[in-house]
Amino acid sequence: MIKLLMDKKVLLISGILFALLTPFCFVNAIVFENPLEYETIEELVDAIVDFLFYVALAIVPLCVLMGAFYILTAGGDPKRVKTGQNFILYAMIGLGVILFSRGFVAVLKSVLGTSPPPPEI
Repeated sequence: MIKLLMDKKVLLISGILFALLTPFCFVNAIVFENPLEYETIEELVDAIVDFLFYVALAIVPLCVLMGAFYILTAGGDPKRVKTGQNFILYAMIGLGVILFSRGFVAVLKSVLGTSPPPPEI
């Protein structure tokens, strides 16, 4: 019985020592590298916003072409002409919102001082 208790104590002590000393044995073995090319959250958000900006700029001409297609194929149907006009109108409104928001963010960053000033020539 005493031998069994001693074995349990030895096992418990060795388990605790193993758990405490293991991280120090493998200090340089585990290295996590950043899978992204961005170092900060701000850079990551800027990259996502830039991507969405360029996707939106690519969609606007498609909407204008779709509106023009509706107008050209209307065949005298005022409802299809109005639909085509609305496509073009909303595409232009969307383009204005996209450009305004991009400029607003740039001005806001400049005022708050989060972006570096442009280089002097």
